Amino acid sequence: MTKNIKTFEFKISGMTCEHCATSIDNNLQVNGIKKSSVSYTHENATVQFDENLISQETIKNKINEVGDYGVEDVKYINIDSSDRQKHLIIIGGGSAAFAATIQAKEYGTRVTMINEGLPIGGTCVNVGCVPSKNLIRVAESLYKANNNQFDGIQSTAKVENFKTIINEKNSLVLNLRKQKYINIITDMEDFELIEGRATIESETSVKVNERIIEGSHILIATGASPMIPDIQGLSEIDYLTNEEAFALDKLPKSLIILGGSYISLEIAQMFSRLGSKVTVLQRSNQILSSQQNDIANELRNYLKSEGLQIVTGNNIQSVLKKDGNIIVRSIVNSESKEFIAEKIIVATGRKANTKNMNLESFNIGIKNNSGVVVNKYLSTNVPTIYAAGDVLGSNMFVYTAAYEGKLAVDNAFGSVKKEANYKILPWVIFTDPQVAGIGLDEAEAGRHGIDYEVAKLPLSYVPRSIAAKDTRGFIKLLRNKEDDTLIGARILAPEGSELLMEVAICIKFGIKVKDLKDILHPYLTLSEGIKLAAITFDKNIEELSCCAT
Repeated sequence: MTKNIKTFEFKISGMTCEHCATSIDNNLQVNGIKKSSVSYTHENATVQFDENLISQETIKNKINEVGDYGVEDVKYINIDSSDRQKHLIIIGGGSAAFAATIQAKEYGTRVTMINEGLPIGGTCVNVGCVPSKNLIRVAESLYKANNNQFDGIQSTAKVENFKTIINEKNSLVLNLRKQKYINIITDMEDFELIEGRATIESETSVKVNERIIEGSHILIATGASPMIPDIQGLSEIDYLTNEEAFALDKLPKSLIILGGSYISLEIAQMFSRLGSKVTVLQRSNQILSSQQNDIANELRNYLKSEGLQIVTGNNIQSVLKKDGNIIVRSIVNSESKEFIAEKIIVATGRKANTKNMNLESFNIGIKNNSGVVVNKYLSTNVPTIYAAGDVLGSNMFVYTAAYEGKLAVDNAFGSVKKEANYKILPWVIFTDPQVAGIGLDEAEAGRHGIDYEVAKLPLSYVPRSIAAKDTRGFIKLLRNKEDDTLIGARILAPEGSELLMEVAICIKFGIKVKDLKDILHPYLTLSEGIKLAAITFDKNIEELSCCAT
């Protein structure tokens, strides 16, 4: 049956907040509706649907049956996209590029993907998330075997062959790259992959390998790369970034790591647990400088207890190589210091890849951190050129890149434009204990003028953690005192990342703390800690039994 796609605008009365719009939009997630966008501020819903599967009248009734809202007017939106050839040119080959490719196929769009630098799959699968999390687990297994918490059990372990560890990681990367990327585009219709550097020639065309490719839209998805600080002597030595560090076939005896954020700390603990002597040099006065000091200080103490040397407040003067070792000269608290190690890893941040694409010829804006400037629909100042992923210079996560790639295609080829929304954005630092967060912290809530309250529960009160003899960390929830809704969470806990999504759902759907406390949580699960933390908004945890409600 031929699809009969129509788009209508429904004027809606009765909405009083964004939650109203969300409730209506949720009720429109039914068979036949391809896309919907409900706006509280514009008092409307724009709905794209297949008339063979659902009628305009049924959609109207779906809106009217939610709460006290009512459709006052219906208007047909004429979308004429059949007169032009739909052809998306993607510059890049990572998560944003692949999410965009898959979504473009939903519109029957031809896709040309142009990739240079890292292999297909980009940072995450090749030199980022996948290899790092694999090696972090390897190091964790070794550490736990040598630091058993339970009486009556004696266990030890050692690195028998570091190169074998790296080879296994390489196999994992190759397999996932093939399964999740290469196999996706193999035999895909109306798709072409080109290896080479692309430069933008016009608002709808690029040049690669002396070939001009004409399209209807361009997506810049070139990702990001390690940011190398301007330090005297650094460019003259063989420094490592995460890309090279995960490819070493020999474990360094000692390491200096520049930087004190998530990449630095994950790498530092990993190598330390595998057997390297690690020194972390951070410019700011605390690690994780963007976080509250309770998380930063407690994590620092845990890392130091494992033998890591962490030095903050550095003003690094120079780096040099002498007698086969790396020497870093720095001023710390007005004192000159020297740090010596076999290798040095630079993990001081990442910058967007925006050079040598001819962006300046089209006045495409670049931010201070080299990120491409886009509007709320991910379009640049050129209406046919979009950008997505790490190249935007913010929210550099593989899942946000995929979200942005899909959204950019929807806005380029769909009849319903949607704004990028990062309100519900969970993030994780894969140290042990993990650092996990979502929503606002105390400083951010204060800047937003929210009258907030904090509940902070040490893991020493969580039965699962007590039974596991690992009570490192805490769960911290923030609620809006005005309406009893959660506005954020910060978690420091082993496997703390697994607690985030319950909080995410609470924030997204405005679930009140009193209702969260009433949800049954299985005893001796880590997720029970969320409920216990919520209870401590109003009760003293020390006065409650293990069956607290």
